[in-house]
Amino acid sequence: MAAAQGRLSDGAGGMDEPKDTEGGARHGAGAPPPLFGAAVEALRSARLRPQIEVEATRPPQRLAPHAYALEATVVDGDQDLADGRLVLLHDPAGHDAWQGSFRLVTLVRAELEPEMAADPLLPEVCWAWLTGALQARGLAFGEPSGTVTRASSHYFGGLADRPAASQIEIRASWTPREGLGGVPDTAAHLASWCDLLAQVAGLPPAGPGDASVVTLPQRRGPQAR
Repeated sequence: MAAAQGRLSDGAGGMDEPKDTEGGARHGAGAPPPLFGAAVEALRSARLRPQIEVEATRPPQRLAPHAYALEATVVDGDQDLADGRLVLLHDPAGHDAWQGSFRLVTLVRAELEPEMAADPLLPEVCWAWLTGALQARGLAFGEPSGTVTRASSHYFGGLADRPAASQIEIRASWTPREGLGGVPDTAAHLASWCDLLAQVAGLPPAGPGDASVVTLPQRRGPQAR
């Protein structure tokens, strides 16, 4: 699976790289809190659309006492259309910047046609994908923050025969509102994140609830795996 590379921001200024750990989870001293365990179990049991391959990966360090990470790739046959990483953070003591004890952090990326990458409205459209995916599933969330980055690569010399390539990256974090018992509906947040991945990849909506998410035409063709 092609995993999204790069640094993840926790929305509070902290940044880190994933380090070696087991099972996609990282804990501070002692056993994980029951609330975190329930939130992770919901992620593991979520049912997602078949075009998206999801698996546990190594979470970042030092962003929170407890962390769980997933990586995903949108697949069409033997082609990868988009990829990303989603990290669940938990600080039982709470976090002032999060305004809660849980935080979701993501990095999503895909390639676009260079002409579309130059569209001045592209960042606003991409941010609308994220908030629209959460709102379409009726999810309550707070303190959203993030960046939308577009980059272009042009090739010269021995690589001059390669076409120019443009990439979009969405880095974001938000606080999922806690439900009864203090556990957020992480399965629904994962499903909305997969909706975002599907939009970035250019897939059609999975159902009527996804129709409000803004679509972006002129996607670059699928990339070989």
